[in-house]
Amino acid sequence: MGFKEILEFVKIEHTLFSLPFVFIGYIIATNQFMHDLPSGEWWRIDILWILIAAVGARGLAMALNRIIDREIDAVNPRTATRHLASGSMAINTAWILAIIFLGMLLFGAWQLNEVALMMAWLPVLVFIIYPYTKRYTWLCHLWLGLCLSLAPSGAWVAVAADVHGWEAITGLHDGYTNFLWYPTIFFISLGVAIWIAVFDINYALMDMENDIKNGIYSFPSKFGEAVTTRTSVQLTLLWFLCFALSNPMDEMWFLVGAGLTSILNILVIILQNRLENFQKVLFRVSMLTGWVLLAAIMMIEPTTDGLTD
Repeated sequence: MGFKEILEFVKIEHTLFSLPFVFIGYIIATNQFMHDLPSGEWWRIDILWILIAAVGARGLAMALNRIIDREIDAVNPRTATRHLASGSMAINTAWILAIIFLGMLLFGAWQLNEVALMMAWLPVLVFIIYPYTKRYTWLCHLWLGLCLSLAPSGAWVAVAADVHGWEAITGLHDGYTNFLWYPTIFFISLGVAIWIAVFDINYALMDMENDIKNGIYSFPSKFGEAVTTRTSVQLTLLWFLCFALSNPMDEMWFLVGAGLTSILNILVIILQNRLENFQKVLFRVSMLTGWVLLAAIMMIEPTTDGLTD
């Protein structure tokens, strides 16, 4: 199997969803703790190890999803041509790829700090559980959102733990509690979870009839297209609210970016029946959302005000 086939197997283009939020988590952390980071520039190499861990996590998640879902994929006309479902890739090859991606995740985390390495079990567990959720509940879309929400929070922890160790997560210090991840990274991650859930709910519209026929749980198969559209608009307003509440660095650029992208997402969802290819447009608009927010946060002048309270 060649490199191109491996990229197709892990759907490398979907990395465009999580990657901007990896950078967002990193930027928030470096600005939040800029006065506490060690002198010199050596700590900036963290972004390299964060990216290696993030690519490994993304590849592992997709490999596990393909392995666990291969029988479900085989009975769905839309997914029957996937590598494992069609037999064009051996299951042993898929497991080897999964182990390689796991190695990337662990190696990147090991190079960062003890907290990152010791917490690497969390994304692995979340990734393993996700494919099974669609067998039991239409809340599977929110679980997928949880998977993607680990991108900004994981990148943030990677930097924060360099300064505060386990306190970056627990908030415990000398007998009192101060959650350094609240509100900024908490609401960023929650917003990401809801944003991805909205995308996945609408993505599942393509498989609604097949899901009903084969007993696969999804929001559209449970509630229908009309409720899916209405709920998607409501959830889009909710993820905008989360990003607004996060208020990174007390500036307006992030709020403006979140506002504009939420409006664009809502328009695409409402006008889906008028679009020639709703799924393609939805993919591009959803992917654009993260990059617009990244561009917005990069325009903000570094400051620690409002982030460490």
